[in-house]
Amino acid sequence: MSGQRVDVKVVMLGKEYVGKTSLVERYVHDRFLVGPYQNTIGAAFVAKVMSVGDRTVTLGIWDTAGSERYEAMSRIYYRGAKAAIVCYDLTDSSSFERAKFWVKELRSLEEGCQIYLCGTKSDLLEEDRRRRRVDFHDVQDYADNIKAQLFETSSKTGQSVDELFQKVAEDYVSVAAFQVMTGLE
Repeated sequence: MSGQRVDVKVVMLGKEYVGKTSLVERYVHDRFLVGPYQNTIGAAFVAKVMSVGDRTVTLGIWDTAGSERYEAMSRIYYRGAKAAIVCYDLTDSSSFERAKFWVKELRSLEEGCQIYLCGTKSDLLEEDRRRRRVDFHDVQDYADNIKAQLFETSSKTGQSVDELFQKVAEDYVSVAAFQVMTGLE
């Protein structure tokens, strides 16, 4: 893992072509790469140092393959994760059903992992609202039910991308501070 100290292991999960890699590219490098896109094979790793209040936090982000043929391999990457960003494409209802699969997997194998639901490609909805295939209220109800944070993002425009990763880091710092105060470290 490049020898860099990582405070928070974050795993990106979701169906292929939902935009996990684009989300990471926008956050880490502040860029949007235009296709043709290639599937991630296995996983890609990147670390980003950020500030939360007076603390410096390093996010270790694992961008996993979305193809079902790599599903078993993805389990290796989310083992021990403190946070999971489970992505779905706002214009593809099957991707939200697949996101539910990943949430179920995480809940059964990584109980302490905080889940963030991330609807991607919101810029496509700005162009044409009729393209939305995943109802916001249905996702909000689901997020409330599983106690997950919900974000709708656009890697193309950068909408809510920084806020998503900032929230992951802030939640980690809050949990870590609580554990220190209560002696649960």
